[in-house]
Amino acid sequence: MSITVIFFLGLFVALVGVIPPGLLNMTAARISLKEGPGRGITFSSGVCLIVFIQTYIAAIFARYLSNRPDIVEILQRVAFVIFILITIYFLIIAKNHKEQNLKPDIRSKKSRFFHGMFLSSLNVFPIPYQAYMTITLASFGVMDFERLSIITYVTGAVMGTFVMLYFYIFFFDKIKDKKFTSQKSMNYSIGIITGLVALITFINILREL
Repeated sequence: MSITVIFFLGLFVALVGVIPPGLLNMTAARISLKEGPGRGITFSSGVCLIVFIQTYIAAIFARYLSNRPDIVEILQRVAFVIFILITIYFLIIAKNHKEQNLKPDIRSKKSRFFHGMFLSSLNVFPIPYQAYMTITLASFGVMDFERLSIITYVTGAVMGTFVMLYFYIFFFDKIKDKKFTSQKSMNYSIGIITGLVALITFINILREL
């Protein structure tokens, strides 16, 4: 498989995972508004360094699991149920929750780079998410677990994360009053994304029957 395709696959998968308004992208946006885009980019660079490490660990873990098809089969079914439950929660249950105005404390004068690393380290979801997606992509034959492919995929994932954070940094001021950044919109976005992942999981399960 072309490394260019693998790069853009990594970019797309990471991009989709960071689209919903969350702690990292909203923090980057607010830092940019209060302290300037430069500080927001510095924060995002710290985030991306941890994303590189997390995605690389996920890919190595996925490579190990790829040699254990029995375990992968079980994980696929468990993941399918989990993604369905998450989709139902965010599309049906969470929509009845009241809006919460949560603003991260961005008054600290410490290095925004380490601030980004710290917050990104707290977000461990990319590891199982990327591990599952790389296994799925490998099962469809669109990537393998050679070192070059892994590094290319990880680089694409880092770029996808940075692109979305960059979007929030420079365009948040224009969309902050729109429904896109509301809690309800965030719930729907997460629900749709997990629904799509659940669909991919279901298709992959059917292929192996």
